[in-house]
Amino acid sequence: MAQKPKVAFVCVHNSCRSQIAEALGKLLASDVYDSYSAGTETKPQINQDAVRLMKQLYGVDMEQTQRSKLLWELPPVDIVITMGCNVSCPSLPCRYREDWGLDDPTGKDDACFLEVIRSIEKKVLSLKNRADNGLL
Repeated sequence: MAQKPKVAFVCVHNSCRSQIAEALGKLLASDVYDSYSAGTETKPQINQDAVRLMKQLYGVDMEQTQRSKLLWELPPVDIVITMGCNVSCPSLPCRYREDWGLDDPTGKDDACFLEVIRSIEKKVLSLKNRADNGLL
C-alpha cells in the first residue's frame, strides 16, 4: 500500500486555525492522510476558545495531543495548506499547496469561531476526498 500523504496546516502562530485543522484532519481524514500543523512563531498554549469548542463539538481535547510547533519540527510533507495569513504565510517545500483564506477568530465571539471550525471541517473533508481520488 502506498504511504499516506503528509499534510501540514500552517499559519503564523500555530495556535488556532491550523490547530483546529490538524485536529479535524486526524479525526475525519486519518485513513487518507496524516495531519500536522506548525507556524513561524509559537504560542505558549493553543487558543482556549478553540480548545473549548473542539471539545464541545467533537469531543477532541487538542491540549492532550497537540501543541504549538515551529515549521522545522515537521517531517517532510507532501501537501501544505495555509490558513489565510497573506504575505506572512510560511513557505515549506511540498508537491501541492493551497490557501484556505480563513479569518483568524482569535479574540472574537463563539459564532465567529463556529463559522471558522465548520469551514475547516468542510475543507478537511474536501481535501480528504480529493486526496483519496488522486486529484492532488
